[in-house]
Order: sequence, then structure tokens, then C-alpha cells
Amino acid sequence: MNTARPQPATCYTRVNGIDLAVHEWASDGTAVPLVFAHATGFQGRVFDAIIEAFPDHPAYAVDLRGHGLSRAGPIDDWRLLASDVADFLAQAGITGAVGIGHSMGAHTLLQVAADAPARFSRLVLFDPVILAPAFYAPGQPLYTAENPHPAIRRKRDFASVEAMIERFGTRDPYSLFDRRVFADYCRHGLTPAAAGQGLELACAPEVEASVYASSRSNGAILEAARHVDIPVLVVRAQATDLNDFKSSPTWPDLASILPQGSDLYRPDMTHFHPFQDPQDAARIIAEWIA
Repeated sequence: MNTARPQPATCYTRVNGIDLAVHEWASDGTAVPLVFAHATGFQGRVFDAIIEAFPDHPAYAVDLRGHGLSRAGPIDDWRLLASDVADFLAQAGITGAVGIGHSMGAHTLLQVAADAPARFSRLVLFDPVILAPAFYAPGQPLYTAENPHPAIRRKRDFASVEAMIERFGTRDPYSLFDRRVFADYCRHGLTPAAAGQGLELACAPEVEASVYASSRSNGAILEAARHVDIPVLVVRAQATDLNDFKSSPTWPDLASILPQGSDLYRPDMTHFHPFQDPQDAARIIAEWIA
């Protein structure tokens, strides 16, 4: 992969009451812009290894609300994430971009494409958290304050980035990650602790838990998908058990309801495909752009 690309500039855009952080890689070329949206609990810089493969493209990696440098509290509706991104794209004047999303970020970009059709010319969705209609039918949150998602108990504080790398490097699922991507996750996933000593997770455990708890909040995503009339590639990993973070949550029929949807089934990959093999993910993106 190309490793000569300069570090991005981090810019902030005021959207829906927060300062949304976006990491921006400039380009002297005229290639189509790339917009990246990450999974729950991560941040935009996990895409660095992939973005380096596209030096001719201006690239924008968003820290979604409550993640990375986009400081915010818990959420109860995933449509707010899409509203944030759509507002940023409008303020930045970005149109005709290629959107690349992973997991919750892929759900977000598909909703943006439905709400603001001019913003994207095509999408690549790695294992989007968009499930079959039956998942959304109950309506109520999956978890409550009395019965929170287990992420609420995630270790928050670390003495250093190296301490986080040492703690999680050999644990599932992090042991599956490309080592560069894992280091970027740890390096950019920590922020100075509010107490003034050491570091803490940039995505607070209560924020992460709230995202999982509200994963049924946008059942309308399936109807929205039917109106996204641009080429959309759905990359699905192996599905095993919904309670397993490595399992694909994606409805196998999702591509079939998209007007220009294509399905790419990768049973050799887990839900963390872009982290496991960023070179393979970059190849898929490049072929879809071409």
C-alpha cells in the first residue's frame, strides 16, 4: 500500500448541537471524493490504512457522534447520526462522493443517501447493521437502563496507548485485526482523561452501549433503501450468531431491495473485514469505483 500520504487535517463542523470532527486528506487530483463512516465504538482514523491506497482522491473520515473527537452523549435514534453526516456534507459542499461505511457507519451512509440523494454517486457498505424486517418489528429498545448492553462495563481508563495495545492485542476479536489498523484504533481511540491523569476511551462505554440499545430505532431504513437509486455494493461476512460481534448482522436480501444493489458474500471474513484485511477492502473499493 502507498504509505506516503500526509497526515490528515482534523476539522470541526457544527451540526445538531455538537462539533463533528472530520479527518480530511486533501488531493491535487480531480478524482471523486471518498467519505468514510466507521463502526460502533471506533473512529474515523481506523480507515487510515485503506485511505492510503487512494492518494488521488480527497478523503473524509468522520468521527460519528460520541466517537473519536466528536464529543457527545448517548443516543436513542440512529437517524441522528445520519442527520449529522448529511449536515456536514451540505456545509462542505460535497456532492457525488463515494461513501464507504462499515457496520453502523454503513447504515448511516445508506440513510444519508436516501435523505440527500445528491451527496453520493455510489456506496460500498461493509457488513451494514441493517437486519431483516422481523428485527425491527418489536420497536422497543433491545436494552434498557435496568438491563444495559454489556458494553457499559467496558474498561474506560488506560495509562497509555501502549497499555491498551498490550491489554487487547491478543484478545478476541482484536487479535484478528491487521496490526496497523489495531494500533490506529488504540492510538486514536483514546483521549486525555477528564480527571486529568492518563487516558480514557474516546467513545465512552455509556455511548457505545446506547448505540447498541437503539439499534432498532431506524426500522425505516429498509423502506429508505428502496429509494437509493445509485450503485450500492453490500459486502457481507459470515453470519453465525447475532450475539457474536464477529458475525454478520446484515440481512442477506438487502442488496435485492436496492434499485442498483449488488451483493458480495465473503464467508471467509468476519464482521471486521476492513480491519482484518485493509488491502482486500481497498481492492474491493477500487474495483467498485472503477
